Amino acid sequence: MELEVKIMVIDPSTTKYLIKAKIKADGIIEKSDVVGAIFGQTEGLLGDELDLRELQRSARVGRIEVELDSKNGKSDGVLTLPTSLDKVETVILAAAFESIDRVGPCKATIHVEEVEDVRVSRRKQVIERAKVLLNEVMEKSKTDSESISENVRQAVQVEEITSYGHDHCPAGPNINDSDAIVIVEGRRDVLNLLKYGIKNVIAVGGTNVPRTVIDLSKEKITTVFVDGDRGGELILRELLQVADVDFIARAPQTREVEEIPQKLIMKSLKNKIPREQYMDMYNIKIDGKNGEEKRQDNGEKQQPQRMKKEFFSKKKEQQQTRKEEPENAEVVEEPVITSEKQKNYETILNEISGSLKAVLLDEKGKEIRTIPVRELTDEIKKGDNISAVVFDGIVTQRLLDIANNKNVREIVGIKLGNVVKMPKAVKVLTKNDFQ
Repeated sequence: MELEVKIMVIDPSTTKYLIKAKIKADGIIEKSDVVGAIFGQTEGLLGDELDLRELQRSARVGRIEVELDSKNGKSDGVLTLPTSLDKVETVILAAAFESIDRVGPCKATIHVEEVEDVRVSRRKQVIERAKVLLNEVMEKSKTDSESISENVRQAVQVEEITSYGHDHCPAGPNINDSDAIVIVEGRRDVLNLLKYGIKNVIAVGGTNVPRTVIDLSKEKITTVFVDGDRGGELILRELLQVADVDFIARAPQTREVEEIPQKLIMKSLKNKIPREQYMDMYNIKIDGKNGEEKRQDNGEKQQPQRMKKEFFSKKKEQQQTRKEEPENAEVVEEPVITSEKQKNYETILNEISGSLKAVLLDEKGKEIRTIPVRELTDEIKKGDNISAVVFDGIVTQRLLDIANNKNVREIVGIKLGNVVKMPKAVKVLTKNDFQ
């Protein structure tokens, strides 16, 4: 036979302390037996001031609540009594409960486990609940603040984004005013770059590159910035075939330009690689040639390899003509590289092979500094005492023009890129010259 009673109604107005006790009985008992035993066996025990009936009548103590569970012919349970007495009176009343030795016809024991200060417990509950509420308020305020900022930012972005050219390509507001442009894949990429202040950006909208973008790439310094996935690679290859691309930047592998944060955007653009060097590094072949695909210039298709052959043919003729000129004719001296210098250059080139580094040398062949290849053109522009450059990359027209303007006498690289006009004052060596 099992008996279970659960009544836990406590009047909050009478509660300062809560007496909690356990009861065990050698028999089956009910709640009424427990309540009767408490009133009967404590009557007259503590005097008139702490008489339990008088205390209940004056509402200084609440109702005695009992939970009982009976198993195997025995009963045990928990009883609670809320009081508004002071500490001393409450603990005296609690001690009186432990003097009870029988409940109904059964032997029983009552053990007081705790006299709980209800106000302390409530205070803890208030504190814990207040913490939860405060966190909710702070989170909501933060979300609202971010939402306002994001809404304003998006509104500005939408206002700034334009449709450029006959193909209505999504673009930033500075496309016409800037000397350089950044080509991305889609509208969302444009919005993400606008978000961080990059406004000279235009989107192709897929692998079918619009004529507007192709024409712009001929007029301005062009950087292609694509996703780090297969789709980005396909769009890049299409642009390399039809547009005049100068630099290539890619988002981290598997990441998309539209979702990467400002730090990764700036890092990717800073680490952009010249077109010829990128194609050589990744062995990209277009129209059957490695980096020598057809590119349009002023409306005419020109093949770099053919142009280089014509250039060297003309150069040979000029050298022959100079031999036939009178001795007093004014001749522009070309740099002469001694075997000792050449051996030094070969050693340096082998040391930096595969590192994408560049070594700057002075007139005596001493190293000035070693820098990343991507910083080479800027470093040459700033430097005044650079006599030679040995670098792990492709010698381009732009690099030769800058070197010529800054009186750099010798350039040593992996291979010669798309060079149309070779400066007479700059001597160029490639890896093939050392074999």
